[in-house]
Amino acid sequence: MRSPSTAMRECLDASASTFCNCWRLARKDGTIEGFTDHDRDLSFGGVTYRAASGLTATQIEASVGLVVGSGEVVGALQSDGLCECDLAGGLYDGAGVEIWLVDWRDADNRLLLDATTIGEVTRSEFAFRAELRSLAHLFDETRGESFQRGCSADLGDARCKVDLGAASFHTTGVVLALAHLALAHGAIIAGLESEFADEFFTGGSLTFTSGANAGARVTVKSHRRSGENAGIALWSRLAGPVASGDTFAIVAGCDKSAASCERKFSNIVNFRGFPHIPGNDVVMSYPSSLAPSMDGGSFFE
Repeated sequence: MRSPSTAMRECLDASASTFCNCWRLARKDGTIEGFTDHDRDLSFGGVTYRAASGLTATQIEASVGLVVGSGEVVGALQSDGLCECDLAGGLYDGAGVEIWLVDWRDADNRLLLDATTIGEVTRSEFAFRAELRSLAHLFDETRGESFQRGCSADLGDARCKVDLGAASFHTTGVVLALAHLALAHGAIIAGLESEFADEFFTGGSLTFTSGANAGARVTVKSHRRSGENAGIALWSRLAGPVASGDTFAIVAGCDKSAASCERKFSNIVNFRGFPHIPGNDVVMSYPSSLAPSMDGGSFFE
């Protein structure tokens, strides 16, 4: 339960409001940023809350219990602290946000209203809109093992144990041209340092190391050989333009199937799925003299 100080209660009861909103944003990379809807900068707790951010908040809904509260914050992409390339690169995904009610006459007179997490971020030409989720959304995350045919591990993590640092699973490349058939997703024609089979990098990640998108990491939608070069389509639209000569690093993708785990990565011993689990076709089937007997035994013997 929030307990405002005596000074805060007096300000709340006053006929004229001297309050403003401040947002303390903590990104996962350790960067701390502060924003306020007041007309001048405020400082407290070692953070400067910039007034030039153009940030505004919508109504935040909350309720008793484990229902996920929600709200939104809207801002312009015009301040020094907010960059479209950072938003597009996912640097603000999952960032923690503290929402403070502050007396702008005395920043020490303040009240923490809520602690939230940034969810979906959408961008338009000159502004962005970020969803704010209450901490109750953490209870919606999947915990423990799930019984599914596909692998539940992520390629290269502690459960998968594939060493993505091995030369056989990654390479570097340079953009040669844009592929005109799929410009909406930044499809490119690239020269790779090493040759790989079609679809080897599908589902993997591509990180630009130079150019307007340097540092941006995106998921590979498809990878196909095109003569001596490679055609690579990306799932996400990039914040900056892609130009010939931009360099990148690219890492193999995994479709989480047992076949890929065995043939592509030689890692079937660490496969975290259940490829022999009966599917919906078995569940919905009924006894038939033409079908194998259903006596509880294995279908794969």
